[in-house]
Amino acid sequence: MSAADDVVGRIDRDELVKFALEICNIDSAVPLEADVAEHIYQWLKREGFAARRIGLLSDRFNVLGTLPGTGGGYSLIFNSHMDTAVPREADLVHRDPGNDVYHKAWLEGDLLVGEGICNDKGPMAAFLIAAKAIRDSGFRLRGDLLVSAVVAETSREPCDDIPGAVRESKELGARFLVTHGGVADYALVAEGTGFGLVWVEAGKLWYKITLTSDQPPFYTPYLPDRTTLAASPSMLVAGAAAVAAIEAWAAEYQKKNMYKSAGGTIVPKVQVGAIRSGDPNRPILAPQVCHLYLDVRSVPGQDPLATKDEIAHLLTKLGLNASVELYHFRPGYEAKNIERLAETVRRAHRAHFGSEPPAAHVETSSMWRDLNVFNELGIPALTYGPRSTSHSFKRALTIDSLYQAACLYARIAVDLCNQEKSRAG
Repeated sequence: MSAADDVVGRIDRDELVKFALEICNIDSAVPLEADVAEHIYQWLKREGFAARRIGLLSDRFNVLGTLPGTGGGYSLIFNSHMDTAVPREADLVHRDPGNDVYHKAWLEGDLLVGEGICNDKGPMAAFLIAAKAIRDSGFRLRGDLLVSAVVAETSREPCDDIPGAVRESKELGARFLVTHGGVADYALVAEGTGFGLVWVEAGKLWYKITLTSDQPPFYTPYLPDRTTLAASPSMLVAGAAAVAAIEAWAAEYQKKNMYKSAGGTIVPKVQVGAIRSGDPNRPILAPQVCHLYLDVRSVPGQDPLATKDEIAHLLTKLGLNASVELYHFRPGYEAKNIERLAETVRRAHRAHFGSEPPAAHVETSSMWRDLNVFNELGIPALTYGPRSTSHSFKRALTIDSLYQAACLYARIAVDLCNQEKSRAG
């Protein structure tokens, strides 16, 4: 029996399910990751890993565990995020932010249900149990195996706030981890890809569009007769014309900027995600100001200032008095020198499933995830893991897919960390 087969044989499906439910029932809705972070930290210590808390804030910290190697092999870091996307507080995005599906996890037949299961504590449980099986086997890896749980992957970003008012930012998560010691030769970000390999992901450009009017804030009885939306004295109404123009531009933008590579295809979509204008306590007045907030997905190497100018030109053509501000910039990246890790993952996939990995869903390479942090900082990284096929209407993973993920992560670690590391790397 090979070392990999021995390790895989030690992965207990029931233990995996129990552990996944355990950590997913510790609510870590952004920005409340501290309780689950401490739980994982203590688990790592009990299971014999060298464990560290790594964080800028005491209530939002990353966790890093290390299984030291004997030397001479490649090191690998597994990464997932602890935060889930939906806060408990009421907002204008979610109809029911307190729904259990966002904050708890449970079994339904062969399904593990809950936001945390899918994104992203389920895959985290899989690689933690895989790493535990390696340690329990007594088989020594040559290279170090690192396991990491980070905050703030789904984090909000400051906008129009007093500095420090919003204690959230992706700098608190994977970036802070890597720049404070979470470094390995390769990184595997355990997120949903349908067990396809992804090593390119989109960037994010967030723009604030401000529309202003020189006309007075007309009281409703004095409102001029209507002409066109763009010519309205109400910037809230003019904003509707701007949204229509942006929607038409977005359809062409994603076609023109599609990015295809061996590591995945990016279809960079655009969304008008927020609007601020007027006063609900005084809807009797036509607002002189309207702010629109855009999420524009980008491809590696894209110039955010050129895209900003493109949006500004579009609005000028409408006759709107508009300014465009870039307030959030996360570039997209494609991994370099990824071949060794990619071939290791393919080999593990073939050994386990008896077939080549499928093509990853295009959505999984068209989003921004912590994969970009590792690739930006020079650690070749790819994303690989189970994906919910019902995520849009039921946040769930099958028990079997999570178990398969644990087995695959174990095979990948045993293989890669025992490959002899050349002096050239």
